[in-house]
Amino acid sequence: MTDVIDALRETAERRDREGGHAAREKQLIADVGLLTIAVPRAYGGEGARWVDVYETIRAIARVDSALAHLLGFTCLQVVSVTVWGNEAQRERYLRGTVENRWWWGNAVNPLDTRLIAHATQGGGYRISGQKGFCSGTRGSQMMTLSAHDPATGKPVFAVVPTTRAGITVHDDWNPVGQRQTDSGSVSFDDVELHPDEVLHRSEAPPSPRATLRTLVSQLVLTNLFVGIAEGALREASDYVAKHGRPWIHSNVERAADDPYQLHRFAEMRLKTLAAEALATRAAQALDTAWERGDALTADERARVALAVAEAKVLAHRAALDVSEALFDACGARATHAGLALDRFWRNARVHTLHDPLDYKLRDIGRFAIAGTLPEANLYS
Repeated sequence: MTDVIDALRETAERRDREGGHAAREKQLIADVGLLTIAVPRAYGGEGARWVDVYETIRAIARVDSALAHLLGFTCLQVVSVTVWGNEAQRERYLRGTVENRWWWGNAVNPLDTRLIAHATQGGGYRISGQKGFCSGTRGSQMMTLSAHDPATGKPVFAVVPTTRAGITVHDDWNPVGQRQTDSGSVSFDDVELHPDEVLHRSEAPPSPRATLRTLVSQLVLTNLFVGIAEGALREASDYVAKHGRPWIHSNVERAADDPYQLHRFAEMRLKTLAAEALATRAAQALDTAWERGDALTADERARVALAVAEAKVLAHRAALDVSEALFDACGARATHAGLALDRFWRNARVHTLHDPLDYKLRDIGRFAIAGTLPEANLYS
């Protein structure tokens, strides 16, 4: 994987400026087998522990958090099939991911009810409408989706090939950061949804195991943040070592010996290490819960959610703080546009807006005061 990391880092600055679809870089990731790391071994995948999956995502995020996002969300859709699908669907879609090296897009957001599913005879649907912020859909082979069923008032979750007739993927998202996550909107014009493509109808409450999907998603974002902080710290260290100049009143010959620089780098490192430690702790908790399978209890699941919330808060702060402190450490010359060192902060700023930090702090505070564990929802 080292060669892939080096290749991504070499082109990261240019691709950040250009945006668009990173087809070549996605192929590199697929070629080394990373699309199957979260696929259980029973279906031909690596079946890696979550600790190892997230370390892989974090390693890519150190140099390119957009591509790390795409890999993380492919792993998330693998989980969607694993926990929502039946055995035939797991065999079909998980083994298909291994054999065909599918990239997966994500059009799952039950809060966005613009995509409507009308039931047809035999258990299928015809779906029409739109979904926004569909990460990974451009260039994907398969996608998961949620659609609103007006007959029940509940969402339906399903899998469809991205190229099915009636599906249009739009290149209409131009953010300041995370510019190659293929996150445009998707339109559906009377798209046929076959009965065996329906993963889950939400009339029945999901099991605690099924709700682990949310925590898998939250830890993808958490480890993107950690990787961004680690990457920003590395770039700052390299820049100061090569180009740093001591301040006129520092009485030292090298910028690296300036006591204020040492203090600044110590703070950056401590924030990054703390975020990494809690992210690993949360991934270990997820591993334990995952192994429990259908025996997982709601209380056990809630304790994983608490660990994920704690990790995400620190990672969120570390990504923003360290990517900004990079410029304090490197100085005015580091703002040269060609270096694109601001990409770490821009990427962090876009992704840390995914859901409000305040509600994570609320959950943590409730537990600290009264021992109340988080309730399962779309974000915890």
